[in-house]
Amino acid sequence: MSSVLKLFRTTTFRLALVFMALFGTAAACAIGYIYWQTNVLLNRQLEQTIEAEVQGLAEQYRAGGISNLAKTVANRSLAAGNSIYLVTDSEGDRITGNLTSISRDLWNKVGRVEFVYNRPGQKGSESRLALVSVFRLKGGFRLIVGRDIEDRRVFERVVQSAFILGLGFMALVGLGGGWLVSRSLLSRIDAVTATSRTIMEGDLSGRVPVVGSGDELDRLSENLNAMLDRIEQLMVGMREVSDNIAHDLKTPLNRLRNRAEAALREKGGAKPYRAALERTIEEADDLIKTFNGLLSIARLEAGASQGAMEEIEAAALIRDVVELYEPAAEDKGLSLRAESAEGVRLVADRQLIGQALANLIDNAIKYGGGDIQVSAIDTGASVEIGVGDHGPGIPEQDRARVLKRFVRLEESRSRPGSGLGLALVAAVARLHGGEVRLDDNEPGLRAVLSLPHKTNHNGSVGAQ
Repeated sequence: MSSVLKLFRTTTFRLALVFMALFGTAAACAIGYIYWQTNVLLNRQLEQTIEAEVQGLAEQYRAGGISNLAKTVANRSLAAGNSIYLVTDSEGDRITGNLTSISRDLWNKVGRVEFVYNRPGQKGSESRLALVSVFRLKGGFRLIVGRDIEDRRVFERVVQSAFILGLGFMALVGLGGGWLVSRSLLSRIDAVTATSRTIMEGDLSGRVPVVGSGDELDRLSENLNAMLDRIEQLMVGMREVSDNIAHDLKTPLNRLRNRAEAALREKGGAKPYRAALERTIEEADDLIKTFNGLLSIARLEAGASQGAMEEIEAAALIRDVVELYEPAAEDKGLSLRAESAEGVRLVADRQLIGQALANLIDNAIKYGGGDIQVSAIDTGASVEIGVGDHGPGIPEQDRARVLKRFVRLEESRSRPGSGLGLALVAAVARLHGGEVRLDDNEPGLRAVLSLPHKTNHNGSVGAQ
């Protein structure tokens, strides 16, 4: 019973009832108008027919009196049809005509009269409806002229039956159709409700079913599922970030505390205190860099661009960043070269792209080896800025994982870094509607920042 009540409360079922009521009203008005116009036409024809009969009999009466009128009525009464004739004397007795008898009430009336009379039929005497004109003649004689209109009464009954049955059938079909549509829609809405309850209970893997019909509910389900995928990614990322922060920041904070405690135990004067403070400041700077990196990634993932979009000449940007990192590469005995062709352009945030490229070059210097090549090519669909080295590379199964925050493949974590560099590059790429790929450089690793030629401020790809 509750399911039936829930069905009646659905918007779809109520809309079906409203449309059924509107359609029923329109159909009733149309049938009523047709019936009214048909009646008007039939009545007009009937009036014209009776009037013609009356005019003809009036001429015969004027020409030969009651005897000539009776003779004419007798002749016309022999013809088959729906015409009705009767001539009576002053006492109401029948003289001639095809109407066998009349009531005293009809005999006393004058003018147009509608009445029921009996006539022989296939199953004996049958009652029929007639419309006549009653005239009083000189000497008390009566003349009744009219037509049998039983067919019109049958027509009225047929129209009424068709109207009632049609509306009843339409109501039945409307209620059935509304019930079926509402039940189908309600089942899909219940699936969405069940999925939302599952997610609210903490299971972020729940998804809205897609039936494959391609209708608006399927499109809504696909968009909701895409949104849920993104929410799940963000929630998983948040949990990972929380775990990584607790793990990666606990060590430097412990070092800070231990150094401060060791400095307090020292008795060598200001010199050990100064050294301890310098190391503490260095550790604090590293922590600040980590938090700044997290803040930058959060802003980028929220779609907040740090600068205005402008047209960038890729070769010039690469030369500037390579020139900045050449001393660091030389210190490690590495060769850093820019090999970008001229004329490769894209519309993007120069500061963010420069920061992402700097992170890729910095990673290549820290973890790569051999020659480091920085290039930019135009593939037609996008601009690809690549940084390749000939170091140990990254195993294929770990390439997607290292783009997340705080992920470092070095188990000892003895080298400097926070594991946020590639995550920042990935966030910059998403902001510009692009992606980051980590390919095999044979040997080594080639990190590719793939960006569309033109992007909007919200990161969606625009037309060039």
